[in-house]
Amino acid sequence: MFNPIPLPSAPFSRLASFALQSTAKDIPVAVKERAALLLLDTLGICAAATQMQAGRIARDTTRDLYGAGRGPGVPMLFDGRRVSPAGVVFAAATQTDNLDAHDGFNLTKGHIGVAVVPTLAALAHDLPDLSGPDALTALVLGYEIAGRAGIALHATVADFHTSGAWNALGVAALAARLKGLNADQLRHALGIAEYHGPRSQMMREIANPTMLHDGSGMGALAGLSAAVMAEKGFTGAPAITLEAPEAAPYWENLGQHWLTEDQYIKPYPICRWAHAPINAAERLRTAHGIDHRQIARITIRSFAEAIALYPGMPDHTARAQYALAFPVAAMLVNGRIGLPEISGPGLNAPDVARLVALTEGIVDQRHQARFPAERWAEVEITLADGTVLASGEVTTSGGPEEPFDALRLRAKFHDYAGPVLGHDRAKRLEAAVLSLTEPGARFAPVNALISEAP
Repeated sequence: MFNPIPLPSAPFSRLASFALQSTAKDIPVAVKERAALLLLDTLGICAAATQMQAGRIARDTTRDLYGAGRGPGVPMLFDGRRVSPAGVVFAAATQTDNLDAHDGFNLTKGHIGVAVVPTLAALAHDLPDLSGPDALTALVLGYEIAGRAGIALHATVADFHTSGAWNALGVAALAARLKGLNADQLRHALGIAEYHGPRSQMMREIANPTMLHDGSGMGALAGLSAAVMAEKGFTGAPAITLEAPEAAPYWENLGQHWLTEDQYIKPYPICRWAHAPINAAERLRTAHGIDHRQIARITIRSFAEAIALYPGMPDHTARAQYALAFPVAAMLVNGRIGLPEISGPGLNAPDVARLVALTEGIVDQRHQARFPAERWAEVEITLADGTVLASGEVTTSGGPEEPFDALRLRAKFHDYAGPVLGHDRAKRLEAAVLSLTEPGARFAPVNALISEAP
């Protein structure tokens, strides 16, 4: 039971100072450079996701429900139709969530950039002189606060909630900074965001994959709405994931240890829990030149949450993204996993379906003990002649365990954004984003490139 907290706590005071008073000079150069790469990655996924049914539904719903109101509105990312700022973040976060190739954070078992990136883009429209370093500083604050809110939430409640439950607080804090709110308004905004954030159960979505995904659309909507409400005088009870005594330890290193550098980059548009088995399968395929037609059996050993992913042949994209046997089989057959492999004809590939039927998943307590800080797996492939090929222990790639360099991340951006935006526009967007670290840069050129439909 959480006790009432009538006065601002020490963690809130620390957060308020960090969120409202930090300057670009207070953020290490390496952290700002990492934030620029995370921004680029998220925008690439958001652009690619415009082509998905879920993305179109989210944007059309935003047009109908979250219009511009009395003002000129803000253009939806990679769409151009003008809606409210809260609508912008809802639409962009929802469509990005549904491609499921965006950055994430192991310790929260969820995602931050999906919510804070569109918040920065939406609010920057009213800040035409926002400098590149200041924009990256605001983005870093969003990552740092959302990440700690997620860790605190998972440590103090029994259920496993979706990202929207806690990345709403990062959105509220980022918005409070860009809108010039004071500490009292920030405290109310965080309380409103936490209270209204969707405490949806992630394992329910894992068991029944749909377009709901990780709840980030509603989390982003709740977070930005909370900041606007607090600005107008609406009050909210203190956020318990920040101000309850049980949560205090998770905020002690704010501004000292940079969670922004701990975010992982996804190489596949698949639930992160399946990435270690996919990597293991890819390495076996490459090392042994496996002909998938000779495979007689596949055994996957990993942690329980990974083994709980959908075991059969998926009949829609959301189920493919929350599957285990399917992406491993797709990698063994195709040697890659992108949007074509998890949609359209990719969902009816007979060679993939054959391997899915031959796959068994087994919970391994060694890998369970490492989760969620690390995600490990082993894959064994038995060939028709009886040969057994074993991967050994393999972890995920793109995160702190096996990081991608900037060149690999930029290549990923072009793989996703290039076919949708055109390679010239994608190159200009890449240059605009990566130049934000320079003292004279402005965020406006980035917004100009993401404010129109492909």
